[in-house]
This record gives sequence, C-alpha cells and structure tokens, in this order.
Amino acid sequence: MLDLLKRVFSRDSGSKHVAKERLRLVLVHDRSSISPQLLETLRSELIQVISNYMDIDENGLEVSLDSSGNTVALVANIPVVGMKRTGTAY
Repeated sequence: MLDLLKRVFSRDSGSKHVAKERLRLVLVHDRSSISPQLLETLRSELIQVISNYMDIDENGLEVSLDSSGNTVALVANIPVVGMKRTGTAY
C-alpha cells in the first residue's frame, strides 16, 4: 500500500522534468529573439567602435546570437585586416 501511495504522489520525475525543460527553452527563445533591424543596428555600431582601433573587413563581419544551456551569447566574428597606430598604448 505504501508503495502505491509513493507512485501516485511522486510523479515529479517525468512530467516535472519535461515541463521544466520546456519552460527553459521558452525563456531562452524569448531572451534571444530580437528583431533583424536591432541586430543590424548592433552590427553597424560594432563596426564603428572597433574601427577606431583596428582595420576590419566589414563585409566579412558576422554577428549572431547563440544559446547554450540557459544562457544566450552574442557572437561576433570580425576579420581584422590590421591594427591602427595611435599615440596611446592600451
């Protein structure tokens, strides 16, 4: 009888895990879903800032959002052609 009660009231391993995983996927999607216009604005601003310090190939620049686990990362692949000389050492 005790075994039956345990099975009835401890269903958390199956459906609880599935629900938790679905919620995690929804949250990751919500965090990473930005408009294409915002991503393009971000790309343009990255070009402006990085161009102050380096010569870059703007056509080869790639910006994307990647999710791993429950985190979202902004990934920028920026081909550097050369460094700009400045009077200040960083």
